[in-house]
Amino acid sequence: VHQWAKNALIFVPLAAAHVLGDAARMLDGLTAFVAFSLCASSVYLLNDMLDLEADRAHHSKCRRPFAAGTLSLLFGLVAAPLLLLLAFGLALLLPAKFLGVLLAYYVVTLAYSFLLKRLVMIDVLTLAGLYTVRIVAGAAATDIPLSFWLLMFAIFIFLSLAIVKRFAELHAMRVQGKDKASGRGYQVNDIHLLQSLGTASGYLSILVLALYVNSPDIARLYSHPKLVWLLVPVMLYWISRIWMETYRGHMDDDPLVYALKDRTSLATGVAAAIVLWAAT
Repeated sequence: VHQWAKNALIFVPLAAAHVLGDAARMLDGLTAFVAFSLCASSVYLLNDMLDLEADRAHHSKCRRPFAAGTLSLLFGLVAAPLLLLLAFGLALLLPAKFLGVLLAYYVVTLAYSFLLKRLVMIDVLTLAGLYTVRIVAGAAATDIPLSFWLLMFAIFIFLSLAIVKRFAELHAMRVQGKDKASGRGYQVNDIHLLQSLGTASGYLSILVLALYVNSPDIARLYSHPKLVWLLVPVMLYWISRIWMETYRGHMDDDPLVYALKDRTSLATGVAAAIVLWAAT
């Protein structure tokens, strides 16, 4: 269930459009959140069953219920389709385009579980897309037009975080003296290149943010748009710190889940929220 935290991205379009106080749209957003979470859980169960042997060889994933033997495969085989049916049943309560986005998410995650996660760089690009599609789903469920700036920012920052995830796995492999990540296409020697690609992508997301702050589009949403400039150093600090923590071997497998447990990341989020509130 802690993985459901990533589905909070569904509410990003509501926050970006400054309509969090719209009760009807918030209800649609909550329905989309539950539907996405149930669908994601269905895929997580399937993915863990497919990854059984690789997880048992992993330093932390070996504690997952199927890998550790605390849940039977029969449970997964029953729960996965049941959760999926519930997810799409809820999706029928929302606009048809949300149903289309949810279906696309499920198809891509299936492709990821069966094939794409084994392909170098295709896997992290897919993960970045799956993070971003949650924002697209939120916009579809609440009938909010998608912003070009938001999509570009999301793609770059989520690509950076997806590479953080792979870097953390390879770092753990290197500590254990292994040469290759089990079930992946990466070798431990790829770690330095991944670091370069990941930090570059993170800083590109900040560049997109800076360009947005300097664009005429921002004046429509903020009374004091120049204050949003303060968000740039806040985000620069956060993405730099995430990579520093990853480089030092302190990163959990999923950087978004890590951020929700990390006090500094939470404080940075509060600072960003204060800046946006002051600018509004």
